[in-house]
Amino acid sequence: METYKEQWTGKVLEVTIGATAAEGGTRVAAVRIGGETTLPFYLFEGEMPHMPVIAMEIFDRPPHDAPGALAEVFSDVWDDAARWAEKCVASFGAEMICLNLISTKPDEEDSGPGEARETVRRVLGAVKVPLVIRGPGVAEKDNLIIPAVSEEAKGERVLLGAAVQENYREAVRTALANGHCLIAESPIDINIAKQTNILLGDEGLPLDRVVMDPTTGGLGYGLEYTYSIMERARIAALGGDRVLGCPFVNFVGYEAWHAKEAKADNPQWGERNRRGALWEAMTALAFLQAGSDLLVMHHPAAVSLVRKAILDLRGGTSTR
Repeated sequence: METYKEQWTGKVLEVTIGATAAEGGTRVAAVRIGGETTLPFYLFEGEMPHMPVIAMEIFDRPPHDAPGALAEVFSDVWDDAARWAEKCVASFGAEMICLNLISTKPDEEDSGPGEARETVRRVLGAVKVPLVIRGPGVAEKDNLIIPAVSEEAKGERVLLGAAVQENYREAVRTALANGHCLIAESPIDINIAKQTNILLGDEGLPLDRVVMDPTTGGLGYGLEYTYSIMERARIAALGGDRVLGCPFVNFVGYEAWHAKEAKADNPQWGERNRRGALWEAMTALAFLQAGSDLLVMHHPAAVSLVRKAILDLRGGTSTR
């Protein structure tokens, strides 16, 4: 029997993160995401030119509430973001690093642009893979932090986060001035996601420098809402809606490890550390099926499981 194939008219835009020496940066290689012409892993129907990428997330100060499973792996380096990044790359093969400047949050240490710049400088010097850099996530403070770290990383084509409706003009200005890509964040709402992308484009940022963050819900904590928004956006993109045709990023690790099921010491639920890694991996696998192009993860065991799943879904072939 002949397999039915949908005739899609659109495609997902390709976004390049990281700049090599030939491109004016210092990264050993760039990472490309997006470019799909079909639904996730429907390789019988269309193309998926780039495998989804996993970035390992680090923080600019030791996490206050990290579960024991993560402490076992990273507590020897997490007082130094540069060493933490080095361990992710050297020991666990991270092809991207996500630097979360959590200390800049007003309800945390409320550290300033100077400290953020220094952290970015040290991490850029410690590893040569492409970076995602996340600001405090508060529009007023983002307008101080994001321009500073954007300038520090000028020419490296990092992925900066995040642009929202309250701060998008400043985010676009600094991304354009320093040659970076932007995360467009929306609160699990497809209309706001589309409107944010329109605003970024109106300010002059090409959509092939935009990665959409629909706001990630962890397994058991809103995952299905995020999934449905991603699914709707991806179908719209493949149907020809270019504004919704940007790749997706999902901050899986941060959400998954905040679930009580991932970190609670309850023997009836199975061994805690293994359970936590599986919780993160299952969250990531669900978003792969929804169309995620960039997964930001924490535990190396979860990363390993998801890498294998991606290869299996691709039929054992690797493309970048």
